[in-house]
Amino acid sequence: MALPGSAIAQEYAQVAVPTTEAPVAQIPSDQAPVSQAPASQADDELLDPLSPLDPMPDMDVAWPDIADIATPDPMPIEMGGTVIPPAPETSAPTAPAPVPVAPVTEMHEARYAVELNGVEGLAAEGLQARFKSLSLLHQYASDTANVAQIDRRAREDAVMLQQLLQSYGYYDAEIETELGANIGGRITVSLIATPGQIYRFSSVEVLGLDERDPKMLSMLQSFGIKAGDAVDANRLEASLAQLKVALGRNGYVFAEVIEPDVEIDHADAVGTMRITVKDGGKHHIGQIIIKGRKLFSARHIGRMARFKPGDTYDAADMEDLRRALIATGLVSTSVITPVRAADGEHVDIVVALEQAPLRTIAGEVGYGTGEGLRAEVSWQHRNLLPPEGAVTFRGVAGTQEQLLGATLRRGNFGRRDRVLTGNVIASNVDRVAYRAKSVLLGAGIERQTNIVWQKKWTWSYGADFIASDETDSNVDTGVDRRRTYMIASLPLSLAYDGSNDLLDPTNGFRLSGRITPELSFRNQRTAYTRVQVDSSAYVPVANRVVMAGRLRLGVITGAGRAELAPSRRFYAGGGGSIRGFGYQEIGPRDVFNDPVGGRSLAEFAIEARIRFGNFGIVPFLDGGNLYSAGLPTFKDLRYGAGIGVRYHTSFGPIRVDVGTPLKRRVGENRIGVYVSLGQAF
Repeated sequence: MALPGSAIAQEYAQVAVPTTEAPVAQIPSDQAPVSQAPASQADDELLDPLSPLDPMPDMDVAWPDIADIATPDPMPIEMGGTVIPPAPETSAPTAPAPVPVAPVTEMHEARYAVELNGVEGLAAEGLQARFKSLSLLHQYASDTANVAQIDRRAREDAVMLQQLLQSYGYYDAEIETELGANIGGRITVSLIATPGQIYRFSSVEVLGLDERDPKMLSMLQSFGIKAGDAVDANRLEASLAQLKVALGRNGYVFAEVIEPDVEIDHADAVGTMRITVKDGGKHHIGQIIIKGRKLFSARHIGRMARFKPGDTYDAADMEDLRRALIATGLVSTSVITPVRAADGEHVDIVVALEQAPLRTIAGEVGYGTGEGLRAEVSWQHRNLLPPEGAVTFRGVAGTQEQLLGATLRRGNFGRRDRVLTGNVIASNVDRVAYRAKSVLLGAGIERQTNIVWQKKWTWSYGADFIASDETDSNVDTGVDRRRTYMIASLPLSLAYDGSNDLLDPTNGFRLSGRITPELSFRNQRTAYTRVQVDSSAYVPVANRVVMAGRLRLGVITGAGRAELAPSRRFYAGGGGSIRGFGYQEIGPRDVFNDPVGGRSLAEFAIEARIRFGNFGIVPFLDGGNLYSAGLPTFKDLRYGAGIGVRYHTSFGPIRVDVGTPLKRRVGENRIGVYVSLGQAF
């Protein structure tokens, strides 16, 4: 921003220096030289060194009057490419000398406090914040300074504040500075603004928009500046940016907005503005062209794009496609450029991609009361089966679980945001309730959500085939029994996410349902259905406090508990269930007090998420129970309470929760500890 400045004039003068001639000794005539050289004699003949000097010419020059020195015209204000004529010279800030308070002038250095007065209630949004960010006084306020330094900073801040006020339309603003008395070792520096009258536009013209085009007429009508509005350079800059965006979103890909012509009438405190637009013609989408390395085919990129050939060009669709390409994990940078097609009516979309690293090795370590230690390592190739065929091999080693598995995830399968999944998993699980050695083959299709695009609606469907050798206890006798199950299931899910963040929501709600019809083959065929509904809500109650709650209901219909494989029953307790209790610790038990699972469950949780910068504390209360009946009875609810700590990172909060059962029973742990990434729900 270039604003009116002040010229520094330098004056020079030559001063006559009076001289006093010393007496010259007289030579007697009889000792004078016999002859004297004539004036025309050669230059190498010497003059008499004792002869007197000629008088010096007059060098006196009158000292110039500063009032007669011309001051350069002030420069115009330039704000984001918009040039606004300067205010008259009378609006230059005045910065009187510091108030001669004895304690201030006597102190060598001191700290100071800054006050900004006279701008309260002005139609200048963000003025005080912008002043603080640009202020020299604020920049060095933590350091001590002498009076001369403070006064210099105050004068420079006065000029800057005047420029800011002019950018908001207060062209006649005047600024004064005052240094207050030293009280308690601190000087008060006050900048006092007299804003004056705000200048307003008397007329605003936008030329070049064809009012016969409804889209252009809408842009003209929605332009943010109109007659009667303040001559606000900040708002004008934002309105011009909005106009450029609107042109790009409505097919005018090569449109150009000429720098506005703004004229200011200081006599009437008004301004006029004329904006010229060269629309460059309306264009439609042509074909997609790959430039450079071909990571994807044009057809596959077309699946990711939210446009098709013939659609009106929309710059927002280009940005959306760029982000979609990055979200694949296969692209480090993407550049999308519209290029005029030969027919002059279409633009081809030229896509240039840089490949990202394709392989990743990852690991994680976790701990949960009742679940013990768990460590997982994985290796992934994100394009082993192109396009977007990510294959992951993973292994789990834990005190209660061991696993080897391979997973295929093919992104944008057939259409955007649709993912094909395939799983081959062999596992060994040793829980208190059962032991199971299982092999799973599964496949499915889902509409996914992610941090880049958090979807409102997601769904999935698929098929799983499970062979499992399981050992549990007879409920009545406590005798171990080993049985082999062959299970076929068709999991279906539908979810709505109305929250504002995937990993750390602070507002909104979520609702999801999962229905899984299953066929179990052992001695005979058993058909049953597992149903589970989860909901959660998030309500901000203060600037740093969010109340969060969740509810979970589950039922299994069509079979009794004894007919169900132990691994297919419901269990309750643990970090993802009812905190304070160990994993699978809640619910019906056998004669040896070991959990046996149930056919229905009901759970709830409520917590207060209190944040302090990057840290937070979360007191919580969880409750619920597991039942043998086909429907939850909501009787004999168990409760756990505790407190958690959160460390908020750029990828989500790290969670550590510590809870304890209320009215603890024999055999239940006193303390439950849970560590994970993300909030509990």
